[in-house]
Amino acid sequence: MMKIFITGLFLVVMASLTDAKLAAQTVVPVKDGEKWYGGAVNDAHLMPFKDGYSLDMNGDTRGNQAAPLLVSSKGRFIWSEEPFKFTFDKNRLSISHSKSILVIDSAGKNLREAFSNASKRFFPSKNKLPDTLLLSRPQYNTWIELVYNQNQKDILSYARAIIDQGFPPGVIMIDDNWADYYGRFDFRSDRFSNAAAMVDTLHHLGFKVMLWMSPFVSPDTEVFRELLAKKFLLFDNEGEAGKTWEKAEKPALISWWNGFSAVLDFTNPDAKTWFRSRLDHMVNTYHLDGFKFDAGDADFYPSSSLSFKKASPNEHSRLWGEMGLYYPLNEYRAMWKMGGEPLVQRLRDKKHNWEDLQKLIPHLTTAGLLGYQFSCPDMIGGGEYGSFIGKDKLDEQLVVRSAQCSALMPMMQFSAAPWRVLSKENLSAIKKAVDIRAKYTPYILQLAKQSASTGEPIARSMEYEFPNQGLADVKGQFMLGSKYLVAPVLTSSLVKTIYLPKGSWRDDLGKKIKGPAILTTEVAPDRLPVFELLNRN
Repeated sequence: MMKIFITGLFLVVMASLTDAKLAAQTVVPVKDGEKWYGGAVNDAHLMPFKDGYSLDMNGDTRGNQAAPLLVSSKGRFIWSEEPFKFTFDKNRLSISHSKSILVIDSAGKNLREAFSNASKRFFPSKNKLPDTLLLSRPQYNTWIELVYNQNQKDILSYARAIIDQGFPPGVIMIDDNWADYYGRFDFRSDRFSNAAAMVDTLHHLGFKVMLWMSPFVSPDTEVFRELLAKKFLLFDNEGEAGKTWEKAEKPALISWWNGFSAVLDFTNPDAKTWFRSRLDHMVNTYHLDGFKFDAGDADFYPSSSLSFKKASPNEHSRLWGEMGLYYPLNEYRAMWKMGGEPLVQRLRDKKHNWEDLQKLIPHLTTAGLLGYQFSCPDMIGGGEYGSFIGKDKLDEQLVVRSAQCSALMPMMQFSAAPWRVLSKENLSAIKKAVDIRAKYTPYILQLAKQSASTGEPIARSMEYEFPNQGLADVKGQFMLGSKYLVAPVLTSSLVKTIYLPKGSWRDDLGKKIKGPAILTTEVAPDRLPVFELLNRN
């Protein structure tokens, strides 16, 4: 039977773990005017949630960051240590399939207080920062330029072009297909004649160097046979009910975007030790500075698989996240329940279109509401390489507006080389966006340091910073800390509608404006509208 305990303003629901009991629902009436957010970052453009939305987070994190947390504009939050299903229908929030204690907290009064109460209790910030070069300078990823043809010559050419074109050096990320196969931890000799020398050259140019990693191991390889013998991989239960890990012999082969591979089992401490030893080998041998940890999505860990310790697909994903804690220079694209940690999170790959550009702000601000403060929007112009195939010419205006949108987010990351795809005029607009970021970098670093201590988001939704002013559905602008309202153009039109909350403001052109106000203005192609809050009265 489900047990309910009420202590003060906390409602705690104890759910039995039998299948019959898991079908039970907890129904939370939605208050008048109450807006809810949370769950999966990649669905944030659908937030605040409306009737008809439903998500079962068991094994489904929507290919990006997620957490077992819902927060409301009326100060309430819902948390469970395990994933659950939630549905909004007829002004009711129904929660089911919960495999752990369900906490419903009504102590807060607004979205900020709901987040703060949840953060302090369940994912307190660890007072640690990732490598601040990720925040202070633009990042450069080799993915769109090289895709699977990662090689020493072209990587060095890309890096030198960054400098020659007048962009500041920062972190450069070498992406997928640098090794002979997955699980081999050495650069492939046919494409890298001297990888250590390449990294040394990149350092000399002013870059730090990250390398793409995944938890996968190619089958029918020497490393695979070694890991299979040591039982460092997930195993298939072969459809036999009651089969144990100790008796398992057949490795699970996972279907992912690069085919079928075995996957490391990080519930096994010896497997974690082995994997970290290989990462350290790469650092020591090739002088690398850190790693881009890709994949690790919950849906790549079948619930039927057998592991050293029993774990849910979501827990396997979280354990992949723990590997980044050893390396301050890190990046993840999939994450579960690791809020408050010094881990860099990148939004899921976006297509090269305006619709996906418009998702960046709600996705990034929602990541902050789940405790993922050190977040990067996707690559400027989009990182979903399939949308670039067959395109002889990119939408230059889209690339510029994408750079402007990223410029005052916690991080900005280039991949498609702006000097290759843009006219001289549009390249100048991109450089102006980089210069704008440099102007605000001290404030961004200040916010990052505060966030490492308090957990408070760096980039904030309008409802978070200005509660109960009717801004919960505003998705085309955000607050950088409590001081600057950033309103990038996110459509092909030059016209932008901007919502100024109550207070006195000064825009980037020097004009003072009294809020609340709704501004409809034409924005020049090289302008990023920024409004400084002078006072809240």
